[in-house]
Amino acid sequence: MRLRRTLLGMSQERLGEAIGLTFQQVQKYERGANRIGASRLWDLSRVLDVPMGYFFEDMDDDTSSLSPRNLTATTVEPEHPGRPADPMTRRETLELVRSYYRIASPTVRRRVFELTKTLGTPEPEA
Repeated sequence: MRLRRTLLGMSQERLGEAIGLTFQQVQKYERGANRIGASRLWDLSRVLDVPMGYFFEDMDDDTSSLSPRNLTATTVEPEHPGRPADPMTRRETLELVRSYYRIASPTVRRRVFELTKTLGTPEPEA
C-alpha cells in the first residue's frame, strides 16, 4: 500500500481523505499495526488505481505461511531477523523509480532501462 501511494506521490493524509480515514489510521495500516479488511482493501485498490490482486502479487512463502489460517500457537514467528529487507520498500528504490518516470523521452527511458538490466546482470564466473 505504501509503495503504491508513494509512487503516485500521494500523502497519507490525502489517501485517508479519499477513503474516509485519518492519516494516523493509514499509518497504522502501512506499518502493519492494524489489519486491512476486505472492504477497505477494495477502497484502497480503487483510490490507488490497482486491481485487488496487486496487494498480494509479490507475497513470498514466508509471508503467506503467516496467514491466520496457517497459524497455530507453535508456528507464530513475530519477527524474521535473518530475512533481508524487501528492496521495494527502500527509499532508494522509490527515488529511482520516480526519477526514471520523470525522464520525458520514451527512447531515453528505454535505454536507461536496458542499461540498468545490463548492469544488474551478474557476470559469469571464470
